[in-house]
Amino acid sequence: MSVRVTVFTEPHRGADYDDQLRFARLAEDGGFEAFFRADHYQAMGDDPALPGPTDAWLTLAALARETSRIRLGTLVTSATFRLPGPLAVMVAQVDQMSGGRVELGIGAGWYAREHLSYGIPFPGTTERFDRLAEQLEVITGLWGTPSGETFSFTGQHYRLTEAPALPKPVQTPGPPVIVGGRGPKRTPELAARYADEFNVPFTGVTQTAEAYERVREAGDRVDRAGTGRPPLVLSAGIVVAIGRTDAEARRRAAPLHAKSALPPEDPVVGSPEQLVDRIGEFAAIGTERVHLRLIDFEDLDHLELIAAEVLPRLDGVR
Repeated sequence: MSVRVTVFTEPHRGADYDDQLRFARLAEDGGFEAFFRADHYQAMGDDPALPGPTDAWLTLAALARETSRIRLGTLVTSATFRLPGPLAVMVAQVDQMSGGRVELGIGAGWYAREHLSYGIPFPGTTERFDRLAEQLEVITGLWGTPSGETFSFTGQHYRLTEAPALPKPVQTPGPPVIVGGRGPKRTPELAARYADEFNVPFTGVTQTAEAYERVREAGDRVDRAGTGRPPLVLSAGIVVAIGRTDAEARRRAAPLHAKSALPPEDPVVGSPEQLVDRIGEFAAIGTERVHLRLIDFEDLDHLELIAAEVLPRLDGVR
């Protein structure tokens, strides 16, 4: 079984920069391929999460200078939060700061409450996806523009005129782009057209396999192979609460029962062997990478348990 494994975290549930740095360094030492974080400005339960949000890209820039091997990225940056030109500059700069270890997960945005709280415009679903499509074209276009040339773009929502397309990221033609979600139409097409990885977040194996088939069909429609681009990396998110005993696993799973705006999920609650088995089920449907969602930044033992009891049983490059 060859599957790459990353750690996905949710600092908006309550974590400051030092919490995230400690977790990222432990993930690096433990052999995980990457440390990903959500890009949210507000927790999704009824109670406010202390100490409050940290900006995703500001945090990743700092982590880029305080880690050495582990890859860093977002699952996912909301297209409503930032303009595409400045976002392309920001991600390219963090890629330079990390020596070429950054990945950009980007989506249309969905959590209306945080937009209302912080004064961020939140248009309807169709417009958000239209903006996402233009952002993907702008960001990849800026990164792919040869040095010394300029990039221009005219869309319904964004217009760039002779942008110098600088700075350039270390990775060429740019950092890997991740597009994902459970949407049946536009999400697969955008992934097939612009992304390097397609992610299905935190649902069952059957639903994930169906989403993979949709993105393969979308790749045929846009003739991805004809452009010379490699096949999409297929990835899945897994919510994790494992332990050495059933009681330990149940304790870690307790936060999963809290009221949330998230859609239903399919967590692994149990032993390390159960997590290995679930990863094997995902591998059998073509999953090449799994993003393990861990909630508690103070529970370092959870991360160490996965590093010690799960990663050695996988053959993927980590």
